[in-house]
Amino acid sequence: MVCKSLKRRIYVSTQDDSFVQCVSPITLREELNEDAYLEILRSLLSQFRRNSSGKILMPFVSIYNLQMYYEIRGTGQHLLCISGTGVHLQRSPTIFDSPLAPHFEILTYDQRGLGQTSKPDIPYTIADYAADADSLLNAVGWENAHVIGISFGGMVAQELALRYPHRVKRLVLACTSSGGAGGSSYPLHELVNLPSEELAHRQITIADTRWQEEAWLSSRTTQFQELVKLTLAVFQASADEPSREVGRRRQLEARAAHDTYNRLSQLRIPVYICGGHHDGISPPANLEAMHKQIPGSYLEFFKSGHGFLYQDPQAFKRVIAFLQNKFE
Repeated sequence: MVCKSLKRRIYVSTQDDSFVQCVSPITLREELNEDAYLEILRSLLSQFRRNSSGKILMPFVSIYNLQMYYEIRGTGQHLLCISGTGVHLQRSPTIFDSPLAPHFEILTYDQRGLGQTSKPDIPYTIADYAADADSLLNAVGWENAHVIGISFGGMVAQELALRYPHRVKRLVLACTSSGGAGGSSYPLHELVNLPSEELAHRQITIADTRWQEEAWLSSRTTQFQELVKLTLAVFQASADEPSREVGRRRQLEARAAHDTYNRLSQLRIPVYICGGHHDGISPPANLEAMHKQIPGSYLEFFKSGHGFLYQDPQAFKRVIAFLQNKFE
């Protein structure tokens, strides 16, 4: 049984999600026996946590016109993780499965238009996404945090650090771009109408440009086919997600308009810029441009593509060292 509490109502679903009921706590108490009622209460309480002021936190929070889904896990210094295009907490692996998890108290969330967060069919901007992150930090009682923004999340993290500099202690910009004169990430919005299999091929070969080399591909044909199958499975798994197309379209529109380049020189916090040598989504030249704009920033490349954090075992180690102020 899965339970969620939202706006003083309780949502209860079976484990296989075969049905969902929405009832008030009073009605629930009247309709269930004592054991069943207590089971639901225990399930609800297991989802709650308290902030430093003792306030109970719930996995949903009202932000502007949104109901936003978030999760906090771990212990240690606060770390806000902002994920990439189309990424949400119902898709594995999440940041909680990464090497960061044992070292930090991690807050992450489904951004507007994604996962279990609201998907209003209105224009989104990167400034809106940054304001969402700022409001979420308020809601959970975090005055500030280290921030890691991955891909699209890196665009949001730039805007967050520029608009709300008091929020960000140390900033990791992973496989992302500044837009403007610093170069934009690959225009993924141009691919949305492709047939699924062609889209899978394009995404894989852009994310790691080595797949565009005949010598590389010919010796790894089976691996490439498995990647295509995996990508198609991800497409299929999210095909029935309510309002998915609305959220995807609005996110890609915001992504295409992103531009922080001329403002990056305003940053006065430690910044680590990292990416893959073979990334065709956020090419190395884009990261180099950000590095030149941000005073005192660090820049490092790994022998991987857009997914370098999970492809190179050293990548997360370097991120952790930077966030813990242990860079050599």
